[in-house]
Amino acid sequence: MIKTVIFDMDGVIVDTEPVHHFAYNQLFKQLQIEISPALYASFTGNSTKNIFEKLKTEFKLTQDVETLVNLKRELFNDAFDHKEDLYLLDGVEQLIQELHSEGMQLILASSSATVTINRIFNRFNLFRYFSHIVSGEDFPKSKPHPAIFLKAVELSKVSASECIVIEDSTNGILAAKAAGIYCIGYDSVNSKLQDYSSADQIITNFRELNYQKIANLNP
Repeated sequence: MIKTVIFDMDGVIVDTEPVHHFAYNQLFKQLQIEISPALYASFTGNSTKNIFEKLKTEFKLTQDVETLVNLKRELFNDAFDHKEDLYLLDGVEQLIQELHSEGMQLILASSSATVTINRIFNRFNLFRYFSHIVSGEDFPKSKPHPAIFLKAVELSKVSASECIVIEDSTNGILAAKAAGIYCIGYDSVNSKLQDYSSADQIITNFRELNYQKIANLNP
């Protein structure tokens, strides 16, 4: 029986990708570098720190990684605070509420920085549903490395076979599977250039899931 659901955040709970895309592209213009759509798509599931580590090497950027991360974060926060049309993805809040009310443990495992997670969780009052928050900034390697999900399982106090992950990215799905966890791939209308073939199950709408369906999964 499944006892813990581990959620990714961006692209699963809320779609902040347009805000991130805007912030990244503003900074790319300032840095005078051109990022192809394929390279940008490969960033999905990676922490901002790891993204800039890659870009610093590839484009021989002179700024240190911490400076680049902070510049991008400032651009994101400014855009986020002024964006009124930012909502939770369709059906996910109802699923979170149902799982929580039925006693299912919920854990967030997101590549986003803690400050960004807090900003979103405060805006949508989500802290009350989640027992633990795990940020990718606390790990040297991003998804598809399984470290973030292994930590989530450790915090859950149950076995990996009693957990599932809900992810929307190629890297996130690969990380979940590398951690030995059943993974539901969320293929939303916002998903671009992501590969769901490694997921154990694929959904396109959160109304396809409920407590009974999740609890009775047999990984």
